[in-house]
Amino acid sequence: KLCKIFDIITDSTPLLLSRPDPSNESKQPPSLDETIERCIGEFGLAQLLQAILVSFAWVFDAQQTFISVFTDAEPKWHCTSDSCTSVSDICHLPQNSWAWDSPKDTSIISEWGLECASSIIKGLPASSFFMGCLIGGLMLATLADSLLGRKNLLFLSCLMMSFSGLFTVFSNNIWIYSALKFVNGVGRATIGTCALVLSTELVGKRWRSQVGVIGFFCFTLGFLTLPAFAYMNRGSSWRTLYLWTSVPTIFYSILVHFLVRESPRWLFVRGRKEEAVTILKSIATAGSSGILMSFSNLEFGKESWNVDTYSAIKILLKKKWACRRLLTVMAVVFGIGMVYYGMPLGLGNLSFNLYLSVTFNALSELPASLVTFFLVDKLNRKDSLLVFTTLSGVCSILSVVMGETSANLQMGLELVSFFCACTAFNISLIHTLELFPTCVRNSAISMARQSLVFGGMFSPVLVAVGSKNRFLSYGIFGMVIGICGLFVIFLPETRGRTICDTMDEEEYNSTNNDLPVLG
Repeated sequence: KLCKIFDIITDSTPLLLSRPDPSNESKQPPSLDETIERCIGEFGLAQLLQAILVSFAWVFDAQQTFISVFTDAEPKWHCTSDSCTSVSDICHLPQNSWAWDSPKDTSIISEWGLECASSIIKGLPASSFFMGCLIGGLMLATLADSLLGRKNLLFLSCLMMSFSGLFTVFSNNIWIYSALKFVNGVGRATIGTCALVLSTELVGKRWRSQVGVIGFFCFTLGFLTLPAFAYMNRGSSWRTLYLWTSVPTIFYSILVHFLVRESPRWLFVRGRKEEAVTILKSIATAGSSGILMSFSNLEFGKESWNVDTYSAIKILLKKKWACRRLLTVMAVVFGIGMVYYGMPLGLGNLSFNLYLSVTFNALSELPASLVTFFLVDKLNRKDSLLVFTTLSGVCSILSVVMGETSANLQMGLELVSFFCACTAFNISLIHTLELFPTCVRNSAISMARQSLVFGGMFSPVLVAVGSKNRFLSYGIFGMVIGICGLFVIFLPETRGRTICDTMDEEEYNSTNNDLPVLG
């Protein structure tokens, strides 16, 4: 190993974009990815701590995504007079003939008297949240690749999400509440994307997939803590749940600002070499310091275009190979989003205890993360996506067809479908990360996540309609994810490939057998 380090240091050929040596024209200079990996060295404690701290943002992402399952739930009610029966329509009963089982302020439905409102009104807060996620993703997605960088956008997004959630406590009607949920969605939109990209760009290729899965574990942790918080505060105001999830996010945002490092890859692509070298020195493992000295004379050329706020998406759409990949990924992820967001929101329509149902769904994300973590280096991206999306669709439809005979069977099929959708989502993010170069990677993953959210936007309406006919919710979920999953056959396989940093490098690879699998 020392001999290799000595060779790199004493090599007269610059490490990046140097003038070819006439005596050895066949020798190619190392890519940015290879050079940074040599500097970082093996996976060390500093990189692990950075990856965990960045990935912890997914905890708060999950809590805000699914918090409406409890705060917007329609509480149980009981009759208080003989003129009322348990099968009566609550909207056709006198006000003094029935009462809520819990205090009125446990849900926005009971506090604001929305029990007889239309499905559109009841689903307005959740739809506003997803609409905010969609618009926020489109507005903020490219800032991580251009002006702000990964770290700063993660910090600002967490701060916006936390304060909007905190201000939600002061809502006194559904319109103000929905507006704040929209702002909350705008802030939440890019958190997962920034956390995933930043954590994976701080490590080498060997550990990139495993580090990416840490975020999925954190999302599962956030999903699991939500029913725990809700159960501990059962009977209390729905506002308490927002306090429990928003205040810790504020403190986390402060930690991100002071402790998290910016991506050295992004800094190099932006031409900020000195800052990148400083960060590499802080996270490099022992034995790599000699290589870091060679960065003092590095010359790294920026992209041939100016990467302003929206140019990353423009570049993706102008390049035919990039546009084809992006649209295909978005089609696949759209179907996943219908199940991924729709099933948890529809748990209130099942006969199971709501706390247990949400807990079971959150727990099903854990094996999905484990499958991704341990098998990500062995699974072909295309084949695994096709299998999991198909299985999810079949189980979702079967939960409607066969679930009527047994509540336990219905819940089991729902869990299998949700587990497959979670696994497909995890693999699709890793696949997308590998399909696009550093200069537009954050924007590409963000667009894929917006497609996921776009699929989720339809979920509240379908869940409301499906309360009387489950095929209009779970049946449609299954058909959409099954059909959209077929588009994966048009994507190249990326397992085992070194990721690229520039569009020119990726385009060269795409025109040479379009990323054949190594090994």
